[in-house]
Amino acid sequence: MGLRIVVAAAAGKMGRAVVAALSAEPDLQLHAAIGRPQAPYLGQDAGTLAGVQSLGVPVGDDLDKALPGADVLIEFSPAEVALQHLRLAAARSCPVVLGSTGFTATGEAEIQRLAAQTALLLAPNLSVGVNVLLAFLPKIVAALGPDYDIEIFEAHHRAKRDAPSGTALALGKAAAAGRQRELGELACFDRNGIASPRQSGSIGFATFRAADVVGEHTIWLAGQGERLELTHRAGSRQNFAQGALRAARWLAARPAGRYDMQDVLGLR
Repeated sequence: MGLRIVVAAAAGKMGRAVVAALSAEPDLQLHAAIGRPQAPYLGQDAGTLAGVQSLGVPVGDDLDKALPGADVLIEFSPAEVALQHLRLAAARSCPVVLGSTGFTATGEAEIQRLAAQTALLLAPNLSVGVNVLLAFLPKIVAALGPDYDIEIFEAHHRAKRDAPSGTALALGKAAAAGRQRELGELACFDRNGIASPRQSGSIGFATFRAADVVGEHTIWLAGQGERLELTHRAGSRQNFAQGALRAARWLAARPAGRYDMQDVLGLR
């Protein structure tokens, strides 16, 4: 028997991608699939819903009943639902790969407390490529020096709720770390109307929402007479799903604590 995985938000875009990817992995088993209460797809086979073969696992809506016997929960629910699920998982010491974004400061504080009860991997983006970029961005920013302006552009599908994206904010934090500052000190999210000139050292954000864009992020590092652009484009959700499974394998045997993809990839 392989590693037993529970997938929350199993009928969502990322949930379906994870279920489909998991179905092809011999060392992994879909233990349960969780959806929204009273959703029309409840009771349908999770594999069929994901566009692959039937897996014999109907989509349910009771995570607490699904957790016994599970090795890892992979969570992509909206932030408020994800916190409810985290409480249940932490109470059962079930490790959690958390790909949800949009948490408030209060939510972030609760995540930190819950990580004392179970292994919790928080990753606003599970792509290996994005996480390699996050690891090296502080070094690039530090090497370029303070005279380079930083702008972060991100684009996602029209249904994405949080803006800027969790990935864009993570990139912003990494860039700020390259200047030995906190993002809150440097971030500029709004330039409406007649604004003052750009503040030296600030990190600007621009957000696009359109159609079915999976996810695109570009960091401009602009100096006098030159511009370095670092871009990650996701052509499908497969890379995120594979990253989630890689994280689940790594996390299953870890002690309680807070982790991220930098730990999984050995980039600390």
